[in-house]
Amino acid sequence: MPNDKPGKPPKDDLKRQGILVAFWALIFGALAFSSLTSYDGGAEVVSYSEIKGMINEGEVTSAVLEEHAITVSLGDDPAVDPQFYRAVTPAQDDPDLLPLLEEKGVKITAEEPASVSIFSYLLPWILILAVYFWFQRRMLGQMGGGLGAGGVGGLFSGRFSKPSEPARRTTFDDVAGQDQAKKEVAELVEFLREPERFQKVGAEVPHGVLLMGPPGTGKTLLAKALAGEADVPFFSTSGSEFIEVFVGVGAGRVRKMFEAARKAAPSVIFIDELDSIGRTRGTGLGGGHDEREQTLNQILAELDGFEGKEAVVVLAATNRPDVLDPALLRPGRFDRHVELNLPDKDARRAILGIHAKPLPLADPADLDTIAAGTPGFSGADLKNLLNEAAIQAARRHAATITAADLGEARDKVMMGTVRTLAIQPDEKHRLAVHESGHTAAAYFTPGTDPLYKVTIIPRGRSLGGTHMLEREEHHTLSEEYLHAQLVVLLAGRAAEKHLIGSVSSGADDDIKRATALARSMVARWGMSEEIGPVDLRQSDDHPFLGQSMAQPRAHADQTAARVDSAVTELLKEAEAEAIATIAGNEKGVLSLIRELEAKEVLDFAEIEACLKPVASVVRPLTRRSDDTAGTQ
Repeated sequence: MPNDKPGKPPKDDLKRQGILVAFWALIFGALAFSSLTSYDGGAEVVSYSEIKGMINEGEVTSAVLEEHAITVSLGDDPAVDPQFYRAVTPAQDDPDLLPLLEEKGVKITAEEPASVSIFSYLLPWILILAVYFWFQRRMLGQMGGGLGAGGVGGLFSGRFSKPSEPARRTTFDDVAGQDQAKKEVAELVEFLREPERFQKVGAEVPHGVLLMGPPGTGKTLLAKALAGEADVPFFSTSGSEFIEVFVGVGAGRVRKMFEAARKAAPSVIFIDELDSIGRTRGTGLGGGHDEREQTLNQILAELDGFEGKEAVVVLAATNRPDVLDPALLRPGRFDRHVELNLPDKDARRAILGIHAKPLPLADPADLDTIAAGTPGFSGADLKNLLNEAAIQAARRHAATITAADLGEARDKVMMGTVRTLAIQPDEKHRLAVHESGHTAAAYFTPGTDPLYKVTIIPRGRSLGGTHMLEREEHHTLSEEYLHAQLVVLLAGRAAEKHLIGSVSSGADDDIKRATALARSMVARWGMSEEIGPVDLRQSDDHPFLGQSMAQPRAHADQTAARVDSAVTELLKEAEAEAIATIAGNEKGVLSLIRELEAKEVLDFAEIEACLKPVASVVRPLTRRSDDTAGTQ
């Protein structure tokens, strides 16, 4: 769809204006210099005393007297060019100069004082004012136009898209993985297409729809698809574009945007990043921001000002609904809340299918494996993954994108680019022991997710990683599954402790994650017999400092100490179980360490070959990555 920014001058226009102002400044400066500087005829400038000395010695043949200067010439031979000397006369007129010249027979010529134009005095002020007005115009242009601008532009600095051709229009077919959100938004399409059908029975479709969800889940895309399906004008802006240095500018922009949308009704207004202007008013210890609060008040007033017959739908997107002002969320304003969640495996496959249409895949079935192996990925992450795979194929000068390209892109997006590090042999051995511990615990501990591969190749901040797979999407986590996760997380440290006799800092991230998981089990989910089913989390996550400081502790210090004790006990039990698992299968673990040091990357078949003596049946290949590597 064609997008433009009304009221905002293009960069080329601003550049041309700057060149024009610089050109005229040079012209006026040259005129001013020429008007204020008299021509000296090429005379050599000397002191006044030297001029008088030349006159006394009879060397001067002629003299030109000016208001504040004297120019003399020496020599009267026509065959020789005369020499000219010039000096500034004293502020007090010299009464002896004129008699001296007459006494020496010098030819005297007097020049009329130069008349100074008033333009010479006004020119500097004209230049200053011209530069000032140019900067002011440029600043107003960047703010979205002058205060007197009208139409769709003016104070509204967002993007305006008219209905486009069907081939270029974004529709619900371009949105995958958010079926529930599409159903909720699809009702608005019928209202925008046939508002009279709803008005006939007195129905009012919500004018304010808040799209909530993590970044990259398709909130902006869903808003564009709504406008494309309804084939109506689409006004798009960001909450940060309303905030300016000058108080009142943001409120003016809001009025202008809603006024333009009403004139173009039926239409859609989309405000991205609503939390930048819709935060709770009067938060923190220092009070609120006047410009932000005035802008928010104007948005609230405009939402209340809609009449039932006005076919204008306001959509807003945010990934921080917890910071929004309650007045925005009440019925009558943003009274419909649409949640966009991270896609599950089937949704990820659908998203990959849409983004992979223009790509030359060697085998489309590879997308099934990628969809299973990318839990927690948003739509934007999946699009980036396919782009990285295409770049990887282009580097190889290949004509198609293979499964290896997709796998490399997945690892790069999840853990970062491969790093070239000079790892010493003893450190490489410790790293292989650490990762083999994770792998063995994941292989032998009941209730864990299946293994996919293990690597000791450094990527991003990780020195290695054990990748696990997911048989199915987890929506609730059982105590057995969580305990197995603790064992796997602490197994790297346990392997170092049992096989090397000491531990290292490579378990930093493992301990951090295990501690957070154990604390949640005890303080949030009631999985400790000693503590019981009590919510004892440390504090709610308040986005504002003032609210966080004002929250009193909900439990006693003795209770907090009991929670710490229960968490420590859970972690020690998990570590003891991990050490027992490694000790009971030490022969297989040592074989795995040797293979890992030699090859650096082992897939499931190679892992099973090392741990085969007590191996279980191979589990289905549906992915989940659990990077349990240490960090550097």
